Formats: sequence, structure tokens, C-alpha cells
Amino acid sequence: MLTLIKLGGSLITDKQVEASYREAAVQQVAEELKDALAADPGMGLILGHGSGSFGHFAAKRYNTINGVHSPEEWRGFAEVALAASDLNHHVAHTLWAAGLPVWRAQPSASAISNNVALDELATGTILQAVEHGLLPLVYGDVAFDRARGGTIISTETIFFFLAEHLPVDRILLLGEVPGVYDHNHEVVPSITPQNIDSIASALGGSGGVDVTGGMATKVRDMLNLTLKRPGLTIRIMDGGQPDLLAQTLLGKASTGTLLSSV
Repeated sequence: MLTLIKLGGSLITDKQVEASYREAAVQQVAEELKDALAADPGMGLILGHGSGSFGHFAAKRYNTINGVHSPEEWRGFAEVALAASDLNHHVAHTLWAAGLPVWRAQPSASAISNNVALDELATGTILQAVEHGLLPLVYGDVAFDRARGGTIISTETIFFFLAEHLPVDRILLLGEVPGVYDHNHEVVPSITPQNIDSIASALGGSGGVDVTGGMATKVRDMLNLTLKRPGLTIRIMDGGQPDLLAQTLLGKASTGTLLSSV
């Protein structure tokens, strides 16, 4: 089983404060990953994280997601990439210090998009890393774009591409809330194409600066992915709840909101 795990920007940074890294949150995730891998050494994992208060602030200053053309905008493009890479450096070193064989995979080194939709990404090396027992770590980044010159590709966009080109069985999205809330502020246990319209108006945006759309965009994009890949499941869950990630990976917990095609 190949699982994609995203550490949300809201979990690992304070999205209200630029360049604020929550090391303790990543340390907790690292310990739970170690526990799960100790129980099931053959588990295939690919990790990713959002840009949080690192890349999103810079991207908003330059409006990078909507295109890159002028010299100033291209300089901003490079600044966004640098900020995103800075957070990736922090996350990778925290995971490595916990004893995990993390391997940084810079998306912008191979990504080409077209109107933000990802067309190209070097998936072969990522799969090789998994096969050799490493934990590839991708992240929200910039990309050269055929229509816009340059743009932003979110971690979900990258996961979307990986799930279409690699044998991915499930995606776990770790945030700072226990799942997707309905109008009564209760967690929706499951979202499918059949009930998405009834809860769509309850889907909020992001709790901080997020140029990629926040929760509403993420839910719809991921639900579309399950329609393209029947059998794929996606779970939105609380990354801060102790032991929940490890138990979910081992099939012993099923809290949060499950997205599927049926």
C-alpha cells in the first residue's frame, strides 16, 4: 500500500505570522511515523507539506499564482521558491533528527504546469526512493507554466499528479481540525459526490494567508481525484491528536472526514 501524507501548513506553521515554524508539531508526526513503520516496515509512504506562513506570504505579495511576466515578478517567483524551500529544510531536518530516512524532492526542479494544472513532474525518482525504503518529501512550490509563465502548485496539486501516475491507495491530510465541519460545526464523517452539494456552503476558506484556496478548494479538488481513481480514499484529520496518525496508518482508527467516490 502506498500512502501520501500531507502535513498542512496550518499544522506546521502559524499562518498568521510570516515564517513561523511549529517544530513540535512535526516532531509529533515524526514519532508517529516511526511507530507505524516499526509495526509495518514494508509500508510505502510519500510525505508532503504545505507552505504555510513561508511561501504563501511571498506568493501573495507578488500574486505569483496568477502569472509571472515582468522582471519583478520573476524575482518574486524565485523568492517564493526560496521561502518554500526554507520551510522544507526545517521539516526535513526535524524528521531526520527523529531517525526517519527523509529524502527531499524539490517539485519546481521538474514541474511544468499549464494554467496551474500540473503536466510534468519527475515521478520515477520519487518511486525509486520509496522502493529503497526512503521517505520522499515534496511540498507546495512554484512551477514554470506554459500559459502563465510561472505559477504556484499546491501540495494537493502535486498529490493529485502522483496519485494519477503512481499506485497510490490513500491520502491522509493532516490539519489542525478534526475534519470537515458541517453547518452545525460537527465533523462530517464522509463526503462523496452524492452529498457534496448539501455541505458545500459550510466549507470555509483558510485560517490565514493561503493563495491556493483553503478548505473549500481542497475538498472539491480531492473529491474530483477520487472520481478519477476509484478505490482511492482521502482522509482529512487532526494532525495534532496524539497517536491518531500511527493508528490510522495501521488501520486501527478511522476518525476525521473520509472522501471517496462512493
